[in-house]
Amino acid sequence: MQYIRLFATIAVLGVTFARADEQPDPDSLEAQDFVIGEIVLEKSDIFDLSNPKENNRLYRAANRLHIDTRDRVILDQLLFKPGELFEARLLEESERILRQNKYLYDADISIERAADGEVDLRVQTRDVWSLTPELSVSRSGGETRTRIGLEETNLLGRGQTVRFLRDEDDDRRENIVEFSDRNLGHSRVSMLARLSDNSDGDATLLSVVRPFYALDARWAAGGRAWFDDRRTRIYQFGDAAAEYRHERDYGHLFGGWSQGLKNGMARRWTVGAVIDENRFSAVPDSALLSLVPADRKLVYPYFGFELVEDGYVTTHNRDQIDRTEDFQMGLQLRASLGWADTSIGADRDAAMFSASASHGFGSLEKTALIVSGWSSGRVESGDLSNALLSLDARFYHRQSEKRTFFAALSGTAGEALDVDNAVEIGGKTGLRGYPRHYQVGDSKLLATIEQRYYTDWYPFRLVRVGGAAFADVGRVWGPNPLGDGNRDWLVDVGVGLRLALTRVSSGRVVHIDLAFPLNDDPAIDSVQLLIELRKSF
Repeated sequence: MQYIRLFATIAVLGVTFARADEQPDPDSLEAQDFVIGEIVLEKSDIFDLSNPKENNRLYRAANRLHIDTRDRVILDQLLFKPGELFEARLLEESERILRQNKYLYDADISIERAADGEVDLRVQTRDVWSLTPELSVSRSGGETRTRIGLEETNLLGRGQTVRFLRDEDDDRRENIVEFSDRNLGHSRVSMLARLSDNSDGDATLLSVVRPFYALDARWAAGGRAWFDDRRTRIYQFGDAAAEYRHERDYGHLFGGWSQGLKNGMARRWTVGAVIDENRFSAVPDSALLSLVPADRKLVYPYFGFELVEDGYVTTHNRDQIDRTEDFQMGLQLRASLGWADTSIGADRDAAMFSASASHGFGSLEKTALIVSGWSSGRVESGDLSNALLSLDARFYHRQSEKRTFFAALSGTAGEALDVDNAVEIGGKTGLRGYPRHYQVGDSKLLATIEQRYYTDWYPFRLVRVGGAAFADVGRVWGPNPLGDGNRDWLVDVGVGLRLALTRVSSGRVVHIDLAFPLNDDPAIDSVQLLIELRKSF
């Protein structure tokens, strides 16, 4: 009998220890109405000094000099607080919000403890070096672009961004000063202010917006003002052929409301008003042809609707290298309709419309297709004006942990476009090795295929290395302001390196490509070395 009691005691202890080691099921805790207890922040330095490969004098100095993100900055962005009912989905959504910050490399939220009706949560983040000098010279399609600047994306650990940039290409020179704060005054209000002193004019932008910051957000409001004065050029086979001066005054006020997330869907309604005035004139003493569009002033109220499905997923090694990526695979719809009228200051009566949609199919862990589209324009006297319809499809096929096949197909069709809204294709829009504005018209088609490689090579534990072999094909149709009609198919092939910077806040990928434009234009080199900073692979 004593042996039976001993075995029973050991069995009970074994079950107890096994349960203690198990991670609590979030859905079960939510069903039992657990509340949030303590929120523990675990903020990692730029370099992990417990790793011998990162424990050296330079990296230790970087950790000491770096100002850590303040606790309040992280807590302000979480969608939960101590004492509130625990909701499992808010952990993943809060992770997504944190990962949108340039100054954080990644974010993970887990259950630390669950007992006595309370859930303690652990929020793990890793800072990156937030003060980033920018010195880059990129060349694409025979054109050179130089960028010199300094950006601080986490000023004094407060999550604010200050940026100074000089951006110069063959067309213009911009000197930019910018300040932004995604959580102004520890609120959900975001603010952006930008001043630009350019070689051909100047620009000012101010935006103060409380967006629908979460799927369950109940209201949004804000306003934007933009004043821009610049010279705009019209191109013919990559060369500037005509130009005009463009002055634009833009203002937008809006408010929105929602009942929050219901059955996996968020439905949002918006009302607003827009003033969009565009004035055009000739450029004095210009050596180029003067082609001046007609002035345009649109003043209109509008009503909008948005539908967002909670279909977000995370993955790795798709558009980034060894970094958590968030994809929206659910349905997302947006539409708005407004009316511009001469009685309220517009220079014409017109119906203003815009719409967009996106949806993902399949699984990013194997094979996935993400389809999106948008349309915008005006209806004046029963006819379409400045109308655009664009469709885009992105295909991912995971061949292994280190290889992905990627393909993209996009098309745009225009009708009665404004002169300042022509459709272009070239090095700036996906045809690598061609001049940025090589073909101009009112419609285009572009296809891309890439074989992507993601390696384990991690030089100095600073840069993740990948590679790609690619091919692009595309062309433009329809009239352009200059009336040229040579619209042959454009093709390029090439190979390149991808360098993902893991310790700095840019979040961008360095592209070093060797591209071969397959056309017979003697003005374009048959071999092009392209060095660019892009947002993704």
